[in-house]
Amino acid sequence: MIERYTLPEMGRVWSDAHKYELWCKVETLVLEAHAEAGTVPADAVPPVRAAAPPTPERVAEIETVTQHDVIAFLSAWADNTEPREAARWVHHGMTSSDLLDTALALQLVEASDVLLEKADRLIAVLRDHALEHRHTLRVGRTHGIHGEPDVWGHRVADFAFGVARGRDRLRAAREAVGVMAISGAVGTYSNIDPAIERAVAERLGLRPADVSTQVVLRDGISEWVSALAILGTLLEAIALEVRHGQRTEVRELWEPFGKGQKGSSAMPHKKNPILSERLAGMARIVRAQIVPVMEGIPLWHERDISHSSTERIALPDASVALDYMLNLTIRLMSGLVVDADRMRANLESTGGLIYTSAVLLELVGMGLSRDDEAYPLTQRAAMRTWETGVPFRETLREEAAAAGLSIDEARLDEVCRPERYVERLAPMFERLEKLA
Repeated sequence: MIERYTLPEMGRVWSDAHKYELWCKVETLVLEAHAEAGTVPADAVPPVRAAAPPTPERVAEIETVTQHDVIAFLSAWADNTEPREAARWVHHGMTSSDLLDTALALQLVEASDVLLEKADRLIAVLRDHALEHRHTLRVGRTHGIHGEPDVWGHRVADFAFGVARGRDRLRAAREAVGVMAISGAVGTYSNIDPAIERAVAERLGLRPADVSTQVVLRDGISEWVSALAILGTLLEAIALEVRHGQRTEVRELWEPFGKGQKGSSAMPHKKNPILSERLAGMARIVRAQIVPVMEGIPLWHERDISHSSTERIALPDASVALDYMLNLTIRLMSGLVVDADRMRANLESTGGLIYTSAVLLELVGMGLSRDDEAYPLTQRAAMRTWETGVPFRETLREEAAAAGLSIDEARLDEVCRPERYVERLAPMFERLEKLA
């Protein structure tokens, strides 16, 4: 991921320097477990433990010759070990994937924790925003067309619960990727005791794979990327709602617009939904990693490295992009401007057409058949309102009179009161208050 979208904490998780720190940690723990088991000399541990991790530059320099990153790392780290003789016991009985998959599990867990903390913060922002607007009337839309009265808090509550479910999927996926293996070539433990694997797993807070064939099967990592993609797409749904609300013809919502900010190089009046549009674009990046990572599940026999190059790009990009998106959505929703007056004006802009569903039921209650009498009458009145702009209540009275009906005005007042449409949302907001 390019630097523009890489925040420091997540950037460090995927940095080469941190990766080599984790590689040193894993190798040291394996060496310590060997020493405790009597497999290697105990005096080899202190020099290795004290050796500084190699620099990315030194590893890269050696890799130009070895064409093998793990061997380059081990050679560079051995150069930092004093006496160097102790380094000969490092990587004892292991294969490259033991180190790579175990350290990768640590990185994925670390990345998950960064994302989960921000997801929690976003859920709180969405929850509080929705509760603040539990009585802010707006029109509910289907297919982009006005439907019935709603409240803005209802729409945001849906996002809050959705992001909470996305967070919970990520929590589960964090467990799915917290899996390691120290099982040697082709995963048969031919040169390393399974007890070493168990000891290292316990110290790292991971769990040994039930089976490893030199590599850990990639279904867990695929689950993790899928969880990221779902969460990222939920953020895009929030962004899409804001983008619609900021359209000039709608003008119900406004992204935060800071002093000195410019909307257009040519048109000084512009205030564009740039944060929401950026979220929509970055969601595509996160989703795009699902298939390449999933294609790492089928490998040749016990192992090949066709998954390796993909994961070096896809896993950092997915998590860095989602980290940025979460941060941006928190900023968006914390500073979102809600124009309640404009929402009310838009609600009333169709002359009462948003009340047709309740009028239909009222006519059915008066004894009219639904499909043959009540629906056609209501629709005729509504179509006249669409075509002429005459308020729906007037066209309804005329159509009812033509059909020999008289509608009680007091009942019509109640049917056309927008607050009545949202009265039953109270239990939903009670559930929202408890959302953690």
